[in-house]
Amino acid sequence: MPLSPVLARVPRLLGAAAGAALLALAAAPSAGATIEPFETVTIDPTGLVAPDGTLTLSGTYRCLGGNGPVFVSSSLQQGESHVRKGVGGTSAVCDGADHAWTNTDKADPGRYRPGPVRVEATVMELSGSGLPLPRFHAVRHQDITLVEG
Repeated sequence: MPLSPVLARVPRLLGAAAGAALLALAAAPSAGATIEPFETVTIDPTGLVAPDGTLTLSGTYRCLGGNGPVFVSSSLQQGESHVRKGVGGTSAVCDGADHAWTNTDKADPGRYRPGPVRVEATVMELSGSGLPLPRFHAVRHQDITLVEG
């Protein structure tokens, strides 16, 4: 019995998704990656978690020379879980000045609780012709405290 047209495309779609993931990993900054010292991102020592599950993280950033769209992304993880929750993304301006960023996203109510969390913030530019490739301006990992807000 022949496969339906949709099922026949699944291996090709999975291959494309795997290729995109590998490309993103290859472009990620390694331990020896050079990020300019005047390009920074900070994370405020407290974040907010609302009773409805809304998460809010914030900090500052500074970057230079964005030729493509630039974003400040953030994620967090809590407890022993190795699962990271992406928390929004903010457009960034790379003019060498300090700017504030605030990212908000909603999780299932009760999934994240007040207390310690590990946060990652990244200033990333999509650059290149054709397929946009990530260029990292600044990355920071920091332990902070979620408070009810």
